[in-house]
Amino acid sequence: MSAGVRCMVMRGGTSKGAYFMADELPDDPDERDVLLARIMGSPDPRQIDGIGGAHPLTSKVAVVSRSEDSEADVDYLFLQVGVEDGSVSDRQNCGNLLAGVGHFAIERGLIAASGTQAQVRIRMVNSDSLATATFPLDRGRPVYDGETVISGVPGTAAEVRLDFADTAGSTCGALLPTGAAADVIDGVEMTCVDNGMPTVVLRAADLQIAGDEDPAVLEANQPFRERLESIRCQAGKLMNLGDVSGTTVPKMTLVSAPRAGGSICTRTFIPHRCHDAIGVLGAVSVATALRLPGGTGSELLGPRTDPDLVQIEHPTGIFAAQVELADGPDGPVVGRSGIVRTARKLFDGVVFPSSAAIPRGS
Repeated sequence: MSAGVRCMVMRGGTSKGAYFMADELPDDPDERDVLLARIMGSPDPRQIDGIGGAHPLTSKVAVVSRSEDSEADVDYLFLQVGVEDGSVSDRQNCGNLLAGVGHFAIERGLIAASGTQAQVRIRMVNSDSLATATFPLDRGRPVYDGETVISGVPGTAAEVRLDFADTAGSTCGALLPTGAAADVIDGVEMTCVDNGMPTVVLRAADLQIAGDEDPAVLEANQPFRERLESIRCQAGKLMNLGDVSGTTVPKMTLVSAPRAGGSICTRTFIPHRCHDAIGVLGAVSVATALRLPGGTGSELLGPRTDPDLVQIEHPTGIFAAQVELADGPDGPVVGRSGIVRTARKLFDGVVFPSSAAIPRGS
């Protein structure tokens, strides 16, 4: 690897990550993961010897290749690189980095593009589900400049429309993996849901939390975090995820009454750091849970003119998630889910990993 590895750094939604061609990384997953940890500079809280940004939201990787699936143009594998422990996990999707996958595929020549608009069909390898990214083109190249604003990102950029199909139960096997709209763990009611991201939705008040605290305040509340982690580990088993103590799912979202004109106020743990915003598929799952009859926190929803649209308040703004639900013979059925993101190419070149892996715990 002395010659380095071709890499594109992109902001996708409210995350930032390194995008790679699958055939330019080692075939062996273990070798690949060691290399990616070296590239990111993990394990190290500052990731000082790599390109990671010392936060889970900026220590992400997208691995992209042509798809052999007739329903998709490209395959997208998301990998979360642990900042301090050097772990590399494929246990979840990332809908934020997904926003840049179509652009990357065109930039790398994986698919041909023409006209003024691209529609790239993306197979999310982590959950074997499909998404379609729609974004503007100019002479066959992605357009990054535009007038769309998303909370958590300064300035404006071109709109990226993401539409999801077959995300319900993609990780846990069912939209409601416990079979119920609400469960109780340690005296706390919650909804365990998987509409693209395994998520546990709880009322903030049930944990003696106001629900609009600054993320740093919640992270500093050690007794609260220990209780939340205990609930998360128990919920993981109920959600068919097994022992989740060392994994990044399920996410934990606290909900409370809206404060800023949205439908609901949220604070999300991913799983141990409090998110500065909310993840794309996490937002879709939260919106789904709140729209379910009997879903935990559904009574807190503010008035909405569009019943399918949930405006989710988070620490840095509002995220709009649209989820179509219908009654089915065996319970609620999810139709289309859609959101709007933006993406921007930040750097394209060669990254040089450190010469040796850092021992974990150093």
